Amino acid sequence: MSLKIYNTLSRSKVDFEPIEPGKVRFYVCGPTVYAEAHLGHAMSALVFDIVRRYLMYSGYDVDFVMNFTDVDDKIINKANQIGADPYELAEHYINEYKRNLKELNILPATKNPRATEDMPQIIAMIEALIKKGHAYEAQGDVYYRVESKEDYGKLSGRKLASMNAGARIEVDERKEHPMDFALWKAAKPDEPAWDSPWGKGRPGWHIECSAMNMTHLGEQIDIHGGGNDLIFPHHENEIAQTEAVTGKDFARVWMHNGMLSLKSEKMSKSLGNMITVDEFLAKYPADVMRLWVLNGSYRGPLIYSEEVIEQTEQAYKRLLSAKKGALPGATGLKEEAFVTLNGEAEKVKADFKESMDDDFNTAGALANLFELVKAINQARADGATDAQLADAQAVFMELAGVLGLTLEEKKAQSASDADAFINLLVALRRDLRAEKNWALSDKVRDGLKELGVILEDSKDGTTWSWE
Repeated sequence: MSLKIYNTLSRSKVDFEPIEPGKVRFYVCGPTVYAEAHLGHAMSALVFDIVRRYLMYSGYDVDFVMNFTDVDDKIINKANQIGADPYELAEHYINEYKRNLKELNILPATKNPRATEDMPQIIAMIEALIKKGHAYEAQGDVYYRVESKEDYGKLSGRKLASMNAGARIEVDERKEHPMDFALWKAAKPDEPAWDSPWGKGRPGWHIECSAMNMTHLGEQIDIHGGGNDLIFPHHENEIAQTEAVTGKDFARVWMHNGMLSLKSEKMSKSLGNMITVDEFLAKYPADVMRLWVLNGSYRGPLIYSEEVIEQTEQAYKRLLSAKKGALPGATGLKEEAFVTLNGEAEKVKADFKESMDDDFNTAGALANLFELVKAINQARADGATDAQLADAQAVFMELAGVLGLTLEEKKAQSASDADAFINLLVALRRDLRAEKNWALSDKVRDGLKELGVILEDSKDGTTWSWE
């Protein structure tokens, strides 16, 4: 099965065929940097990190570009509110966002262009649009002429005629059409501004991404990603601008992730119910957040609740169990059982690829991974040695890595001799069980659990691990 991706433009799954064989040009709309990164930012970043990792696993050379919108009304307003310099404010939150991405094990982008650094290219693109008749200047502002492109609205499925009613609420007499949108905004007092053929000003949001795309990836790209809230007007306008300049199809595939909800309520800054990445990571490992995203469809809504996250944390612990070594005194599997274990690992690997090839079905891929966890743990319980577990565990870690899971064990936070002390208690409990002193042996087990130590009993002995 070849890789199929749901294309928002065609509203169907399509066979993925990059423009240049073996190479993927991939652009994702990054954040507007004026506040702390929240779970909505993390969800989108994780989705496209997983897509990128699978493309790399499939043998593609991926040129991955994610921009930072570092000049925008929101940044300017926030800077004015707190009495900060807008450039310094943006720089601060860019650094914070990059820190969060690293903590979430999200691969660094090939490039992180910024609007403020690509201003000459933005101005040049606006000039090209004016020259081709797709844009016009009006008292220092420049607007895109939506009626100049016959297929405007093809991504969202909207028609200009149906857009007019809502657009007439705020009529700008300088516009030729109510839906014409700003490419360049004339300077206002005390705002960042750049020189241009139309006077001092700054770019509109949509033209920034079009220009950065073309500057860093070329006239055509393979995949353009972002949240489904960007389909209209942002991505619709990106298509209109870029294709009006180049005369070519802009992106082969348009991918959009679903939105994040807090139980039945949409998360948003305006509602004041956003959870920051830092707040989440203060309570849970980064792998838990990634598992939470993996367990759903990237195109569907993602629901957040403490109950869901706690269930995800249990699934995370289940995954960790597949990394454990052989039980004490393991005598080894019979040849038939050993062959069956490795056969299951190869089957899981094939099923995993089939799931991911079907529009990055991460929930299916996770289910495949848990099948391998089950097989490894059963083999361990049946007496598999470390050598016999090694190949299946290698496949397990390979596939987990494709999904970006690190599965790092929790480290002891007590003294350096904690291991020796725990081993002593485990030995004491073994003796108590041999004496059938169940009450006291259970008390030792429960006490260790309260300290975050989990015991695993077998006929050959007891092993322990950090919870």
